[in-house]
Amino acid sequence: MSTRTTSIRRAREADLGGLSKVFDASWREAYRGIIPGVALERLIASRDRAWWRGALRRGRPIAVVETADRIVGYAAYGRTRSRALGTEAEIDELYLLPEYQGLGLGRRLFRAVRNDLADHGLTQLGVWSLEDNDRAGAFYEGLGGKTGPRVLDRVAGVPLPKVGFLFG
Repeated sequence: MSTRTTSIRRAREADLGGLSKVFDASWREAYRGIIPGVALERLIASRDRAWWRGALRRGRPIAVVETADRIVGYAAYGRTRSRALGTEAEIDELYLLPEYQGLGLGRRLFRAVRNDLADHGLTQLGVWSLEDNDRAGAFYEGLGGKTGPRVLDRVAGVPLPKVGFLFG
């Protein structure tokens, strides 16, 4: 008999490889056909262990979902970086390995991050999503997000429209 434990906790140095693997797999799955292939692969290649080490040192919170001693998802979040979103806090990234999507772990991660932000007095939350990422849009709407601002962003040098989802 096997017992699996799933936990959500702050990322640490030992998680660098797991974070990189989640980013690689989830971005290939989510953005194939949205971000041109070469640009997507260039962006994925730039997110190596050194990049993640720097991200942890910058101090912006990163939470991980760990199951059976394996990192299967993460969320980066904190105070809003862009005034265009119109909220006091934002989730920069929330991704799961493709084989762990649809199991409720993304919802659990979202709620944990939202609770952490609320504990710090940040209750107005926003999330950006590429407009053509229908799965992400449905996910955030399913969590109660209201469609907010739309802007044009550059992802790996490619101009792509994104939409904000607002909570609280």
